[in-house]
Amino acid sequence: MKLTHLDENQRPKMVDVSEKNQTTRIAVASGIIQMSQEAYTNVVSEQNKKGPVLQTAVIAAIMGVKQTSTLIPMCHPLNLSGINCDVTELPELPGFKLTVTTKLTGQTGVEMEALTGVSIGLLTIYDMVKAIDKGMIIRNVQLEAKSGGKNGDFKREN
Repeated sequence: MKLTHLDENQRPKMVDVSEKNQTTRIAVASGIIQMSQEAYTNVVSEQNKKGPVLQTAVIAAIMGVKQTSTLIPMCHPLNLSGINCDVTELPELPGFKLTVTTKLTGQTGVEMEALTGVSIGLLTIYDMVKAIDKGMIIRNVQLEAKSGGKNGDFKREN
């Protein structure tokens, strides 16, 4: 199998996508942060001394999406046309699920951007709440769905 991020001399390279067709590409990723009841109550009651945790996490997720190419060596800088973030309260854990949707019309996918956004958003929640609960668990950061591109669509089966 030929690896696309290595050249003929086995040196790292960024894939040349100039011959690919421009298509609308969408990716959806999600992840969960589980925390203590005390930490969860602090977040949902908006009593955190560092500010509004969930709103800050959404802003961080958006910033993470936009910085993906500077963080992941072989990712292309992209001209994104949309980023959407949703936070779902999971009182039964307790914790939160962060879902990030990325979109563009271009020659390469946006999966890494969605996954990076989720990771940065969840890490922001951790950072803002760690004074209450250092034992929080970030888990299940995963691609949920993608569309567009020559490899076709993907949808995670539950």
